[in-house]
Amino acid sequence: MSSVLVVGYDPQAIPGGDGEALGAALDAELVRFGEQGIDAAVALVVFDESAASVLAASLTERPWDVVVVGGGIRKTEQLLPLFEQTVNLIRRHAPQAAIAFNTGIGDSVEAAQRWL
Repeated sequence: MSSVLVVGYDPQAIPGGDGEALGAALDAELVRFGEQGIDAAVALVVFDESAASVLAASLTERPWDVVVVGGGIRKTEQLLPLFEQTVNLIRRHAPQAAIAFNTGIGDSVEAAQRWL
């Protein structure tokens, strides 16, 4: 069974965002992965000193076939350092994994499938 880690910005940490709705969308996406026979997990980070350790722990938890980096990390200009850190941690801790990018929570399955 293929394995995918989805790395995203913690929806509870988005000022003015609807963390509950975003969390529900993430849960729905995990269900979609399962329906495709893909074992998936989510690692949520915030832009602080905990990000590197949270990511490293998730990336080394097991061998991942694909790591999907979410648009919340990639598309927010203020989070550019977090995006760079994320890519470099993937290279270091999961070098066997393909790196994929979604456009939003709802197309993480398709992003991963491009590399499976």
